[in-house]
Amino acid sequence: MAMSAEFYQKFLKDSDHTGRHFVVSMRTGKKYGIEPIDGKEKRKWGDVNPASGKVEGSYGSKYKGSIKATESLISEDNGFKNIIELEPGMSPAAQIELMDAEYPSLESYCGA
Repeated sequence: MAMSAEFYQKFLKDSDHTGRHFVVSMRTGKKYGIEPIDGKEKRKWGDVNPASGKVEGSYGSKYKGSIKATESLISEDNGFKNIIELEPGMSPAAQIELMDAEYPSLESYCGA
């Protein structure tokens, strides 16, 4: 199932707040969708007072760069395949490199 332009717009809407983005492999041309999911540990989010070093104010749930698991758009119903949920602290870039290595490079298709 191909993803529609409407889905791309929905996925990337407010990406600076949600952290959602796509990575396209320069080696294979494959596209990977990424959604940072909130962890279980709650963190205060606001301004750091330089004098005290304490967090003051609050931005609530905005500007977190992540989403709640219940807000995820990555699913097979939305056209994603080989969905992997990483453990906290694992690098999406490293996982993409591992997954990308399973596919031939674009050069192999071009005869280069």
